[in-house]
Amino acid sequence: MKQPYLEITFRRGRPVAAYYYLPRRSGQKSCRSVRIEPGMVVDLSRGGKPIGIEITAPALISQTILNRVLRQFGLPPAKSADLAPLRAA
Repeated sequence: MKQPYLEITFRRGRPVAAYYYLPRRSGQKSCRSVRIEPGMVVDLSRGGKPIGIEITAPALISQTILNRVLRQFGLPPAKSADLAPLRAA
């Protein structure tokens, strides 16, 4: 996967979780997870590279918070359009 994308899980019409997929090699899997912010868990590959961010409390997460986490890992910031589905939900 070359571009990040957001997947949202709904229950009874409300967003209960989201996952922000980060660019990774085909077949690359999570080896461990690290809680970073309240409502956010980063999945890391065997080499410690972030491959995705689980958003367990969508209502608490803003673009600013997500970009702060991405910056911690040396990743480019999320664009407003990347998070539009979460704000619309």
